[in-house]
Amino acid sequence: MEFSEHIKTANVEDVELRQPLQPPSRGTLCITGHHLLFSDREADTSRHLLLLLRNIDAIEKSVENLLGYPGFLSKAGHSERMTGSSGTITIKCKDLRVLQFDIPGMEQCLNIAHSIETLSCLDNVSEMYPFFYRPTELRLQYHWGLLAPEQHYNQTKELHKRWRLSSVNQDYSVCSSYPPAVIVPKSISDETLKKAAKFRQGGRFPVLCYYHRKNGMVIMRSSQPLVGANRKRCKEDELLLQAVIDGSDKGYIIDTRSSQQVQQARMTGGGFESKSCYSGWKRLHKQMERGKALQESLIKLVEACGDESQNMDRWLSKLENSKWLSHVQTALSTAGLLAECVERDGHSALVHGYEGTDCSLLISTLAQLIMDPSCRTLEGFLSLLEREWIQAGHPFQQRCAHSAYSHTRLQQESPVFLLLLDCVWQLWRQFPLALGFSEALLLRLATEVYASDYGTFLCNSDQERCALGVKDATHCLFQALLKPTEREVYLNPLYELNQLAIWPSVHPQSLQLWRGFFLRWTQQARHLEEVQQEIRNMVNEWVRVTQSDATTIQ
Repeated sequence: MEFSEHIKTANVEDVELRQPLQPPSRGTLCITGHHLLFSDREADTSRHLLLLLRNIDAIEKSVENLLGYPGFLSKAGHSERMTGSSGTITIKCKDLRVLQFDIPGMEQCLNIAHSIETLSCLDNVSEMYPFFYRPTELRLQYHWGLLAPEQHYNQTKELHKRWRLSSVNQDYSVCSSYPPAVIVPKSISDETLKKAAKFRQGGRFPVLCYYHRKNGMVIMRSSQPLVGANRKRCKEDELLLQAVIDGSDKGYIIDTRSSQQVQQARMTGGGFESKSCYSGWKRLHKQMERGKALQESLIKLVEACGDESQNMDRWLSKLENSKWLSHVQTALSTAGLLAECVERDGHSALVHGYEGTDCSLLISTLAQLIMDPSCRTLEGFLSLLEREWIQAGHPFQQRCAHSAYSHTRLQQESPVFLLLLDCVWQLWRQFPLALGFSEALLLRLATEVYASDYGTFLCNSDQERCALGVKDATHCLFQALLKPTEREVYLNPLYELNQLAIWPSVHPQSLQLWRGFFLRWTQQARHLEEVQQEIRNMVNEWVRVTQSDATTIQ
């Protein structure tokens, strides 16, 4: 497909741009197949704007003719060209920016708006910008990503006694959302895994996602068992879970649904692990909202953050009604429960809800951050995200199709990954010395997951990325973030290695709105950013002087 087919007007002169934290500016607006480019007349590079069209969540347009009446359109639906007519396009971005362009000429305004609406919604993965992004400082890597499952297994030597790497899914025929290689108990054969997969929704049979070096306990994740109204059993699934707790008195199943929800799921073909069939496992229910409820919560929160009424009581009421911080609290408390089962009680755990591609990944990721200091470094955290979200099959393409402004009817959108980043920010704020990365990394990831130059968040599974050539023809974001020139920006200069678990407080007064993200385009957030940068510079200078003095003494 030629992008030019969708571009009726490629550039417009004398356009006025209004954007957050900047005075209005006048210049040229250009549209390409992937970007919107605004160039200021003053030629000040800081006033140029390059916006990825994929970052646009909603577009609103209004036109006026000479008499000041809005929307002067012909019967055919096309604008009548009139001298002095003008239009305004308001663009609401997935990173929560709101941009306004005042465009001379009604027809030009409508043409630009139509092109943006069409090009920002193209859903053919191979036509997206990561396939065209070729920066001079990066080369396409032979090995895409940080650590393949095989490398992770080989690096964790303690696993090798009781656990093995299975290639049962090497052609994605057992589970389309799992990677080709998974870690399972050594005593379980691939044939047993295949039969167990048929008993789990989407084929997501229990696999190991974390080994706790302190006590040898593990965290497993899966989807719900397909018990159904007739209370079906699967001997192979029972055998698999029994092998996980072999030699231990019990294990915990953290189900991210309420008792009522699992009973309802059983009536529609899903269900839960009954005590009679899985005698060694104790089931704990921690209901977590997902899907549409979570997306609507984000929409309400962003609406509250955009309220300019200056009425504090009204703003706090809107914030509470969004329930976003309640979702943060539930996620952290559930992750804390999972970490307690493994770290304090010394038992292995299985976590799942329905499909096992959303809340299960959220909880297992946070639990590993709480328990394991190796996950708290910059490299460790990015490897954790790759392992638990990219390789484990979170459907990014579906969940991040729209953000908080879109007018389209909700389908499978849900800001689960954004909720994860918010929870990590809460940990970062409560333990400022324990995490080796900065808030800047979380903000970068929150932007990239919705619109990116890189292929990391494209598609819904590893199978799709391989089939569509993502790993061959795009750059990996995580590899780029670890390049020397980039990593310095995202390191926490206050970081000190802490071998202990970090237990977050989930009391309401301990949780705060993530201002750096949700209020990032306000003057207050800009001041905070400037202060944080000044602190970073001071710490870096102190480290440099200390190292210089140490070298002199030697």
